[in-house]
Amino acid sequence: MNIEKLAVIFSENELGQLFPPQRTHDFFEALLGNADEGAFDISLSFQGYDEPSSTLGFNFDLRERPGCCLACNLTYGLPEVFSRHPVIDIKGLVAAIEQRLDGVVRCRKWLLGSTVQTAKSLHSIPLYIVLADP
Repeated sequence: MNIEKLAVIFSENELGQLFPPQRTHDFFEALLGNADEGAFDISLSFQGYDEPSSTLGFNFDLRERPGCCLACNLTYGLPEVFSRHPVIDIKGLVAAIEQRLDGVVRCRKWLLGSTVQTAKSLHSIPLYIVLADP
């Protein structure tokens, strides 16, 4: 896979289409009954491609909202929640990512890593997608 081409395919704009800001709203509406109660906003970022393992890396970035606290106890259980929550819809997200790869490869499997605290106001949940030939 060509990393420059992947950087274009998974640009910030494209990632915003794959995982639009509305999903944060919908997630907290479903989870808490009120989207304004959420302590963070969720976005998707591209982390790169590991050629030896044929793995694409993404992060679900959780950014603290003003006046809220992005507590570790709030985010460390999220990989399990994200893996099966219908609003996050990782299976659908992975299918959309595969579609953007235009048949060059297919997504064989995906997995979520543990929450990583990148900064006080930013936690990330890694999403790994293992690729295979079509």
